[in-house]
Amino acid sequence: MKQMQYAGAVSRLIGELARLPGIGTKTAQRLAFFLLNAPPEVAISLAEAIREAREKVGRCSVCGNLTDVDPCPVCQNETRDKGIICVVQDPRDVVAIEKYRGFKGVYHVLHGALSPLEGVGPQELNIKSLLDRLAGDSVREVILATNPDVEGDATALYLARLIKPLGVKVTRLARGLPVGAHLEYADEVTLGRAIEGRLEIE
Repeated sequence: MKQMQYAGAVSRLIGELARLPGIGTKTAQRLAFFLLNAPPEVAISLAEAIREAREKVGRCSVCGNLTDVDPCPVCQNETRDKGIICVVQDPRDVVAIEKYRGFKGVYHVLHGALSPLEGVGPQELNIKSLLDRLAGDSVREVILATNPDVEGDATALYLARLIKPLGVKVTRLARGLPVGAHLEYADEVTLGRAIEGRLEIE
């Protein structure tokens, strides 16, 4: 059966939407036709939101989280405990932990995990600025909240070996999280228990 050919502009729109994570060709087609059939202001508003986010959102100069103000709201918040830093792989993990509402420390976003097979080494991660934050005596504990998979565990072990000689307590989230799962998919109760039951890395 011959595949239907769309007009050039429609085909390009479907192709661009299909490049988004988790969006296959059929979903991209549905999204494209929704946008084409919706009132013009719907598509214009979406395009404006994407443009504004790309122009205004960047990395926090302190923690590396995505933000449209620098430093980010968490780093600016004087009620947060700056002596406890929770290290996560992605900005989405910050959102997941914030849903728990029980963590009162601050964050550091690595923007990835060590993966030699994919060419991701320490230089590709936001590690140097983390070590800079530990240079003073204000940080008491670093929670390594990387994902409980091979890459996340390797990253946590690497960071622990760098941090422990500095005299800072290093802990890892308790194994209430399923192995191989990502933090963004964990429910608040499971994630909360993992934070509360974190273990010091020897």
